[in-house]
This record gives sequence, C-alpha cells and structure tokens, in this order.
Amino acid sequence: MSSREQASSRENLLVTGPPGIGKTTVMVALAERLSDRVIAGFHTAEIRQAKRREGFRATTFSGHQGVLAHVRFSSRHRVGRYGVDVAGFEQLVLRELARPCDILLIDEIGKMECFSPRFVTTVQGLLDGPTPVVATVAVRGGGFISEVKARPDVQIWNVTRANRDALPDRLARALTPA
Repeated sequence: MSSREQASSRENLLVTGPPGIGKTTVMVALAERLSDRVIAGFHTAEIRQAKRREGFRATTFSGHQGVLAHVRFSSRHRVGRYGVDVAGFEQLVLRELARPCDILLIDEIGKMECFSPRFVTTVQGLLDGPTPVVATVAVRGGGFISEVKARPDVQIWNVTRANRDALPDRLARALTPA
C-alpha cells in the first residue's frame, strides 16, 4: 500500500488503470462490499452485439439505466465512433448524484462524461463536500480529468491484474472509519 493509500479515509479515492483492466469490476464489487451503507452513483458497461462493442450503458445504484454512448447516436459529442447522449446522461446521473448517501461511487470521470459541463460542476462540488467519493478516472486526459487527479485531497489507486481482485476489499477498508 502506498503512503497515499494510507492517508485519511475522508480523502476522495480515485481508481485508475488502462482500459479493460477491470476498473468497473472493482467498483461493482466495492458496491457489494458496502451493502450495509447507503451508496449513490453509477457504473458503466459496454453494450455488445455479436461480440462487437456498440456503445456504453450507465446504471445507477438506485437501479435506473440509460445509454451513454452508441455507434448509432448522431451527436456533435463523439469519442471515436460513439456519439454521446449528454442530455440523457445528465438526466440519469445528476439526480442520482444528488441523493443523500454515505458514499458516492462514480464510474467514471472520462472523456464521454466530461462532455457534460453540469456533470463536471457537480463532481467538483461533490469532491469538495463531506461525503466520500470513490471514482474511476481515465489514465490519460487533460482538462477536468487531469485536474481531478492533481487535487491534494485525493488518493490514486492503480488497478493492475495483480491487485484487482483484492482492491475492492482494500477500498472498503479505506472507507471504514477506524
């Protein structure tokens, strides 16, 4: 465990690693380990058809879901071949992030999500607030992505193949008051 991981449990926890390493899997497993706490937030998953990735779905921890991005979406906001539904994303997650809770789980702070200025402003406020935030964040990226990682009140946890199975338990312990 790094010295940053040993810091105060109030610090916001950022989970990062390369695409496909298991950041979302870590977040979903963390939510299961926090079943005795009230959590709010969302996680993302690929939408696949015939083994081909067609888009991304966001699911809130209160059970609502919507399509964040899809190859069939016509949008001025694009990441690769995916059009991003910024308005739909905001409608789904901003209400969820405003729910009273013990811990906020956000998967993820990435390029698609950062197309929403309202999401960026909301997350800035949440990181400054009293409720602990655990968020996945892209390894690369400028703007808000790099700003979040440079905050003095965050611990950065890197997901690797070697630690990803143990990471949910370690994160849960970091969130448990001593």
